[in-house]
Amino acid sequence: MENLSIVAQVAVALSVMYVWTFRYHNVITEFKSFGLNDLTRNVVGVSKIALATLLITGIWFPSLVLFSSLLMGGFMIAAQGFHFKINNTFIKHLPSLILLLLCAIIAIDSMN
Repeated sequence: MENLSIVAQVAVALSVMYVWTFRYHNVITEFKSFGLNDLTRNVVGVSKIALATLLITGIWFPSLVLFSSLLMGGFMIAAQGFHFKINNTFIKHLPSLILLLLCAIIAIDSMN
């Protein structure tokens, strides 16, 4: 299970970093559709990138993993809520749902 957790940590971290750097134009559009301001978007972005960095660092320092996976999972729960709020299609829910499930796997494994 440890290897699965490490793969999940890397997958979550790289996905978040990719979206918040190379697909930032999509983030801007999405946050506007959610009715959130630029400051909120920037705070969320910095927080997610910091948590993604902690997930990667957690490969070598496991004490960082539970905290960062739970907080990242919290962001994914919030994303689900906002997708429901604006009645997005299921396909729009899927990325944050998959990342939420991976965060849950990471958190459960880090408690063992």
